[in-house]
Amino acid sequence: MMLRRYAEQNGLFVVDEYIDDGYSGTNFNRPDFQRMMDDIEAKRINCVVVKDLSRFGRNYLEMGMYTEMRFPELGVRFIAVDSGVDSNNQQSTEFTPFLNVINEWYARDISRKVTKAMRTRHENGAHYGAYAPLGYRKDPEQVGHLVVDEETKWIIEKIFALAVQGAGAARITHILATEQIPTPSWLNFQRYGTFAHVYEGQPESKRYAWTIAQVKKILQDENYIGNSVHNKQTNVSFKSKKKIRKPKDEWWKVEGTHEAIISKTDFDRVQEQIASRRRKQKDGTTQIFSGLVKCADCGWSLAYGVNRANKTPYAHYHCSKYGQGLRQCSMHYVRYDVLYAYVLSRLQYWIEAVHQDEQAILEWLSKSTSTEQAAATKRATQEKRRAEKRLNELDNLIAKIYEDRVNEKINERTFTMLSQKYQQEQGELETKIDALTAQLASVKEQENGINQWVDLIKQFSSPTELTAELLNTLIEKILVHEATKDADGNRVQEIEILYRFVGKID
Repeated sequence: MMLRRYAEQNGLFVVDEYIDDGYSGTNFNRPDFQRMMDDIEAKRINCVVVKDLSRFGRNYLEMGMYTEMRFPELGVRFIAVDSGVDSNNQQSTEFTPFLNVINEWYARDISRKVTKAMRTRHENGAHYGAYAPLGYRKDPEQVGHLVVDEETKWIIEKIFALAVQGAGAARITHILATEQIPTPSWLNFQRYGTFAHVYEGQPESKRYAWTIAQVKKILQDENYIGNSVHNKQTNVSFKSKKKIRKPKDEWWKVEGTHEAIISKTDFDRVQEQIASRRRKQKDGTTQIFSGLVKCADCGWSLAYGVNRANKTPYAHYHCSKYGQGLRQCSMHYVRYDVLYAYVLSRLQYWIEAVHQDEQAILEWLSKSTSTEQAAATKRATQEKRRAEKRLNELDNLIAKIYEDRVNEKINERTFTMLSQKYQQEQGELETKIDALTAQLASVKEQENGINQWVDLIKQFSSPTELTAELLNTLIEKILVHEATKDADGNRVQEIEILYRFVGKID
């Protein structure tokens, strides 16, 4: 209305209006601005009128380019009504560059404040995005909070269960598509009507068109253990909407912002498998042991290799730290076929034993660990009780010296010295109590783990070969020791199998 009135009062004929509602003034790549420039080039208009300079733009470099160069070259008059700028009046434009700088500074300041506000919200656990991750819904009662979606969380549970069993992203993608499990975007289309351009008129198979990238993203998403991770990407600058990926060390994570769907144990296991996964080797051997075989001395993974010097090539493993050339460990060499045969024989033994007499195995496992666990539990419980008692004593002592200081029974120096001493001891005791609590919880977990391990064993029967699923379901890791020679000169090598939930039981 103001601009129309100005045009009428100053005898300007209005050819058109150009409105870029919702677009940032820091960017001149705006649809109606570009349409206006096209009309200028086509000689349809020879005057541009805006409310003030900030409505034209907030990028002082491009503002100067248009108002000082392009418009004069094209014979276009430029008027900013509230800013008192008219290119036909040279004096009115002398202060224009300073106004442009101030407008850009304002945009920069707003951008900084918005970024800071968003970070504060993120640090308080808020989640902002067009959609909630698959398996969650946006909480209708609390903005930025996620709640578990009971209708779709089973998809996430299935994906992680397959991964824990050793399936890679490609295999999981194939299973999801084969079993016709709907994709996240299809579920959003059904619920909210979004992605209509993707699904309307498309065959039914489009609903189940999972991609490997989607599965990988889910498997690495900490949302599923209740954490929120932010600052993964940012704009190139406040003037550009182009996104760039930020280095991982600049991300920030807030733990426990919402209910987890996946346990941290399973999530961490999947991350280890992703980090150590190897593709099929040139000799056709699939790396079913990937991520499981470790050096018993340095803890590094054993590297896979093939010895081609012999007439008949054979596969083997060796310590990857030793293989770095630094000789910081020893070879820990073991042939693939020897390792394969040994691990298969142990799994066959335990699977057969559980199927023959499950109760006997449960009792044996409980008995073999109960004596040691009972002693450890007793020690930890007593130690924790003593620490908690001392912590209470310190609370009373601190209260006492505070009263003494108020009543001037002790001076400031004595009060400060005793206060610091007691507070330091308090901190040490709290750390100790946390560690003992975790230790007792771990013992309890191990007791429950026996039943969990036996339940896992029952999923398999009489295996004749090893698979990644079998290994990753039942085994935590395999430790390979350095080989030695016995009295007769024979090569002897210890291989420890640590089973999931129960550890070493062979």
